[in-house]
Amino acid sequence: MKLTELEAAVEALLFAAGDAVPLAELARALALEPAGAKTVVDELGRKLKDCVRGIELIEADGAYQLRTNYKYYDYVKVLFQSPPKKALTQALLETLAIIAYRQPLTRAQIEEIRGVDASHAVNRLMEYGLVGEKGRSEQPGKPILFGTTDDFLKFYGFVSADSLPILPEFVPEVETENFGQMSLE
Repeated sequence: MKLTELEAAVEALLFAAGDAVPLAELARALALEPAGAKTVVDELGRKLKDCVRGIELIEADGAYQLRTNYKYYDYVKVLFQSPPKKALTQALLETLAIIAYRQPLTRAQIEEIRGVDASHAVNRLMEYGLVGEKGRSEQPGKPILFGTTDDFLKFYGFVSADSLPILPEFVPEVETENFGQMSLE
């Protein structure tokens, strides 16, 4: 096998391993003597150092590892910054459930169901990308219609709004005037 192919094999091995790999294991995987594997690893390290690359080869305690080149840390940091946590309060969950099962509907319809102002909840759900505008109602003033988004479906693992779990049928409350007056016949 050519040296460039062996270097590519070492690169693949180190990338797949993720952690540091001892020289003896690299030699075994390449079917080489440790000295031959060291030559291949050193040449790969030299090539990575000589050109502008996002990764570098490091040696630590007789083991080798590919890692992100520290020069590009600021870029990597941006990618892996954790976004602020999206806490869904009880009010947000209730509003989201109403929208999911009754969509499309207006803010006034949501408020009628919940019995409280829904402005904050709808705005927060829109910020989180779980709810979006789905058009305008034909009602006077043409209010905005709201519905769930693709992000909602992905986050909760639904294929479509039609795949939401079916809610049990509405069961009217039992009349309570004779409650507690059961006959033991």
